[in-house]
Amino acid sequence: MNPAVIAQALGKRYSRYHADRPRTIMEAALAGHRRMKAASHFWALRDINFTVAPGQMLGIIGHNGAGKSTLLQLLSGVVRADEGQVQVTGRIGALLDLGASFHPDLTGRENVFVSAIVAGLTRREVMGRFDAIVEFAELEAFIDNPVRTYSTGMQMRLAFAVAIHTEPDVLLVDEFLSVGDGAFQVKCLDRIAHLKANGCAVVLISHNVEQIQQLCDQALWLKQGQVEAYGDPEVVAVRYAGIVDLQAQAKKFRSYSQAVELMEVKLLNSQNVVVAEIQSGDLLKIEIEYQSLQQFQNVIFSVSVSDENGQIYFNTNTSTSALVIPLSVESGKIRLCVDRLDLSGGSYYVNAGIFAPDWSETYDYHWHRHPFQITWTPNEQSMLCPPRRWEIVNSPISLDLTQQK
Repeated sequence: MNPAVIAQALGKRYSRYHADRPRTIMEAALAGHRRMKAASHFWALRDINFTVAPGQMLGIIGHNGAGKSTLLQLLSGVVRADEGQVQVTGRIGALLDLGASFHPDLTGRENVFVSAIVAGLTRREVMGRFDAIVEFAELEAFIDNPVRTYSTGMQMRLAFAVAIHTEPDVLLVDEFLSVGDGAFQVKCLDRIAHLKANGCAVVLISHNVEQIQQLCDQALWLKQGQVEAYGDPEVVAVRYAGIVDLQAQAKKFRSYSQAVELMEVKLLNSQNVVVAEIQSGDLLKIEIEYQSLQQFQNVIFSVSVSDENGQIYFNTNTSTSALVIPLSVESGKIRLCVDRLDLSGGSYYVNAGIFAPDWSETYDYHWHRHPFQITWTPNEQSMLCPPRRWEIVNSPISLDLTQQK
């Protein structure tokens, strides 16, 4: 089955302008062409890749400003990509900006017809579905009132009702379910599940991590316009929730003297792709990005792997490897390559720190900030799963004893 949504190397660039940029034709004429130019450019999204099959739901998470809404605008065709390509097959039902498709001076009835026709229905089709739309929105008593008199929740109900009754092949939902009462949210989720079961591909933006875990088949975590993690919603959501929680409790989970700061810790596979899950026995690269505020003749980088209870299963540092790591006043990266991580399946954390060469000072330390998952190994009861093989000694029987991973 071909994907309903395909994003390949997708990128969107915007311009930044000077605060004193001319805002009228007269000001522009007096200022000249130079003042009209953009001061700089920035990428709201860069190198975004994913697919959504019919009947699947992709959940998108990330902090405000990460590029989530921009991504849905690209998928819906509201804005065009500056690089890469996006392909959406079928009719799109888009809930991008609350009430954006509604004219405030038109009545609810008039807005239903306008929005549904813009979405691709004929007037006759809208008339045939009108009562069902109004009933779902629970706005029978207000449908002939101007939309400007509607509350935010009422506008959300009407917009959602219109979108789902257009019978979309692809439904794009931008945090709509955060608005409205709990009972109506349940009603919306039930209808989304019904659409999904009937082959509709759904892309949902939500800050509700449990919602992503329960509803979605895939999850995409955006961070500063780039993919931080993509894959199993359980793994991605746990990583994201862990970061959010730890940022809210920074003093509990992070200590540093600010002389050197750990900017980012990434987990990479053998292709240098960021991952949140690996197989037992896979290679794992741990990339540490740091920012030094002063020069050092030597520092110690430390990395460990622990479980949710704090039990450490692997611990190493640059000192035990007899490495001298001088730092200048700049940012940099260092990478630890673990050729085989032979732990059994479960949830783990990578912990990282930077220390003085005599361990007398902690410059920065991340504890339980970088969760990852190891896929469960069948028939294994122990925590360590190294490669092994059985040998039968002095036996007349010839057996094929292949090495097990």
